[in-house]
Amino acid sequence: MKKLIALAAIVAFLFSCNSGDRGELVGAKGKKWYPEKPYGMTLVPGGSFIMGKSDDDFVAVNDAPTKTVTVRSFYMDETEITNAEYRQFVEWVRDSTVRLKLAILADEVGATPGDEGIGEFAFVDQENEEMTAWEQYNYDNYYGMGEDFYAGRKINSDIDLIWDTSEFPDEYYSEVMDTMYIPAEEAYNGQRTIDVSKLNFQYTYMDIQAAARAKAQGKRRKDFIIKEEVNIYPDTTVWIKDFNYSYNEPMHNDYFWHEAYGDYPVVGVTWKQAKAFCAWRTLYKNAYQKSRRRQHVNQFRLPGEAEWEYAARGGLESATYPWGGPYAKNDRGCFLANFKPLRGDYAADQALYTVEADAYEPNDFNLYNMSGNVSEWVASSYDPGSYEYSSTMNPNVNDKENMRKVVRGGSWKDVAYFLQVSTRDYEYADSARSYIGFRTVQDYMGTDVVLNEKFGDAR
Repeated sequence: MKKLIALAAIVAFLFSCNSGDRGELVGAKGKKWYPEKPYGMTLVPGGSFIMGKSDDDFVAVNDAPTKTVTVRSFYMDETEITNAEYRQFVEWVRDSTVRLKLAILADEVGATPGDEGIGEFAFVDQENEEMTAWEQYNYDNYYGMGEDFYAGRKINSDIDLIWDTSEFPDEYYSEVMDTMYIPAEEAYNGQRTIDVSKLNFQYTYMDIQAAARAKAQGKRRKDFIIKEEVNIYPDTTVWIKDFNYSYNEPMHNDYFWHEAYGDYPVVGVTWKQAKAFCAWRTLYKNAYQKSRRRQHVNQFRLPGEAEWEYAARGGLESATYPWGGPYAKNDRGCFLANFKPLRGDYAADQALYTVEADAYEPNDFNLYNMSGNVSEWVASSYDPGSYEYSSTMNPNVNDKENMRKVVRGGSWKDVAYFLQVSTRDYEYADSARSYIGFRTVQDYMGTDVVLNEKFGDAR
């Protein structure tokens, strides 16, 4: 017993002598942290505002009574997510799927990274003498033990994929690539395209709300970890299905993939696909942060309904539209958004369908097209009475059982009523439309940026 006491005393003495804090309470110090504004986003300073219909609810929906709420600061995409940005997601999933298939086949045929052909795409942790002790430990004790036999294995991302069939390195590589394309009998005009049903993205998240409320019920952390697998390719057929007796084949054929529409907002994505995009964007950014030994960023996500309306108002209290209102034209008679004016004259605002995501003037938070162009998914579920019982601090009602998800802002095919910042609408979470897109947000780290309503500035 005396030896243990002596040892403890020596350890305590050595620690206090070598810590450099002179025995004072100075706090645990981490790496120096600097806030980084995410690319393509703008800071929306937190504050309070009057949420809901400030004008007469002439359609008598009565689902948005006014209430004062406060939201915290957050970053928001300046524009809707564009086709080019969503294609980056699609191509990442496509390439990752191909690389995994190549690595699995290489493992099955016994090819290693030192071999030519498909061996160049083998798992890099296979016969790799450069693995760290931690990587070797995980390889020996965890890989192959779960439901997915290859979960955790590291694929080779350093070597370029080969898409030209005349340059395929061997028969095994050809076999894998053949599985990624639609069957030959389904191709026409000499074009055999990628089978988009193979483009699935898996991610996991923790249901923190449920975990916090069930902590005393004896459940474990793993009980609240949710695994999702989502096919992420947009539904391009929405341009046909949304409009009966209408010729929209050119939009179906070209809108998503052609570079002419790269800066236009992506459509045909479901609420679940938008959530998957947010998870991928977080993963993609944090992979870069890890490679540079930087701290991880917090998650990208869909905005809550109150956050969206607060951002859309741009600091203007009780305004009808992001630019103020109550009119959809400026003093020169030009329309201020892309919608369906004049009882159906789609082209009166200089656009028949969508326009570039940064078209028209931004609001005072530098956010483009918060009204018009495409409606936007938000994280909240639609309940006509949710304003009555939701919190007044960062209100958000998202019921997992309620598949009606809120869309905001109105679109190119809507009349001006749906462009009002207080108008609520919804669509089902598994539905895709030619007039619904989305933008993402990221929480601001800290609480010192708020909108000073008295002086009208952010500090």
